[in-house]
Amino acid sequence: MSNFAGMEDLLADFLTEAGELLSDVDNKLVELEKQPNDKNLLNDIFRGFHTIKGGAGFLNATPLVELCHRTENLFDKLRSGGLTLTPEIMDTIMVATGTVRQMFDALHQKQMPASADASLLGALDAILSGRAPAAVPKAAAPEPQAAAGEPNWPALLGAVTGQAVAAAAPSAPHPAEAATRMDAIQTIQPLKPKAAAPVGQAPAAKETTIRVDTTRLDMVLNLSGEIGLTKNRLTTLRADILAGKTDSGTLKALDEAVSQLDLLVGDLQNAVMKTRMQPIGRLFQKYPRLARDVARQLGKDVELVLAGEETEIDKTMIEDLNDPLVHLIRNAVDHGVETTAERTAAGKPTKSLVKLSAMQIGDHIIIEIADDGKGMRPDVLRRKAVEKGLIDLETANTLDDRQSFNLIFLPGFSTKEQISDVSGRGVGMDVVKTNISKLNGRIDIDSAAGHGTTITISLPLTLAILPVLLVRLGEQPFAVPLALVREIIPINVKEIQQVSGRATMVVRDEVLPIRSLASLIGWPEKTPAYGVLMQTAETTFILGIDGFLGRDDVVIKPLLDIKPRGIAGATLSGDGDVVLVLDMEELLSSSTTETRASLFV
Repeated sequence: MSNFAGMEDLLADFLTEAGELLSDVDNKLVELEKQPNDKNLLNDIFRGFHTIKGGAGFLNATPLVELCHRTENLFDKLRSGGLTLTPEIMDTIMVATGTVRQMFDALHQKQMPASADASLLGALDAILSGRAPAAVPKAAAPEPQAAAGEPNWPALLGAVTGQAVAAAAPSAPHPAEAATRMDAIQTIQPLKPKAAAPVGQAPAAKETTIRVDTTRLDMVLNLSGEIGLTKNRLTTLRADILAGKTDSGTLKALDEAVSQLDLLVGDLQNAVMKTRMQPIGRLFQKYPRLARDVARQLGKDVELVLAGEETEIDKTMIEDLNDPLVHLIRNAVDHGVETTAERTAAGKPTKSLVKLSAMQIGDHIIIEIADDGKGMRPDVLRRKAVEKGLIDLETANTLDDRQSFNLIFLPGFSTKEQISDVSGRGVGMDVVKTNISKLNGRIDIDSAAGHGTTITISLPLTLAILPVLLVRLGEQPFAVPLALVREIIPINVKEIQQVSGRATMVVRDEVLPIRSLASLIGWPEKTPAYGVLMQTAETTFILGIDGFLGRDDVVIKPLLDIKPRGIAGATLSGDGDVVLVLDMEELLSSSTTETRASLFV
């Protein structure tokens, strides 16, 4: 039974407010380290902790109250001049705030948090008594989860459509069955189990609430009212037409009403999308503390600069972005920037800068993580990849600089000679790429030796609605993200050439490989009639298909809470067919599908 039975609403409100307060306290602590005599910062930090302690006391969360009380007393002594801030004191404070956040995780599970570590409480008591603090254990940084596995395509299609699917192209479902089949999408059982959380560690609870400006809700309400009036008008016109009134005036009124409804539905859709949008600054505010802790652990002097915090992004994407950004910022501090001695020897300022920025360009959000560190050398990356057996020497010699930078996304790749608590285990960047691909995004790298590295993430504004190209394999429709599509071309068998055992075509003096969609999903292969010229973050290729059905804006339905390899979700076409939305990045990343695709004849 929950330790907070009957107090769920109060607990949820406390965690929302206290979480924001704690993030603000963490950021102010990073600033305080640079300006230890700033009384305004100390007062703000004290008030934040006092508010957290008060809420915890109301919930009778005694372990949290005890820790907050000691830390609050320390802040009080600092602001009154009874203590002087030292690096050791700041380290202890940072561990205390990290422990408070861990206690919040227990509260999210509606469980009473365990008491703080005795060494932490002892260190706080020692500081308050004027003694030097003992060593305090450090909290571990979060690690992202692994991706799900490869789907069984015929079984998956069968699960979606409610019938067995042969290896050959299946027949299209009858429109009358579509609604039932769409409901079935929500109950598909996982094809393979998701990566489990570490033993003894409960999975983090996802935040399911959102704060919305009342003006945006007013707009939704007003548009709903307008749609209601238009619906009444259409009901009246329908009755007139059924009664035989089909004169030109009635038909014109019907056309105007349908056009009005179309405009209102579009406006309502945009208004609802805006209610899901949140400033990305709510995510960014977590990272100055992270950068500070990693830099101190490594003995580096690093400042994280934030820009574009007001940029809005779909709320559903914010939590999924957290793990990739954690990895990228840690890598920038660990791999990217040099030590103070190295920067001095290179004639650089002793303090390293890492910039995390966001901006909206068209219907995409661009996030950049840039550092002024040592940059990456393509030749070193190629050599390391060969040494670790990730690629062979012949392949390495064919890679250009951009392709060499992308080697860091290979599972098991690392340039670290020694494994540390921060990095060097060869895990992380492959997870980053996988998680960005799940969000229908792309990630690019630009680096200059001696000057630094910039990693750019491009994401759609929202995941709720996706512009797609509907293609056909036999009678089965599929959807590919329109952002990857350059053009559609006919495939003439006489124009197909075999290069190194792989089917290719020349398009405007560019030799491009042909990847048969049938091959990619494991269906029997045949010569496609059309090709979709596609461009991903890593490659340009021709996707072989049997036909295409046009362009559409679709609402993607997730397959329960799983993410099978190669599938972004499912949707319904305009004529009622169930359509699987393909994740091309994942399909192309599989070595087995690469091999099958290369055998196309």
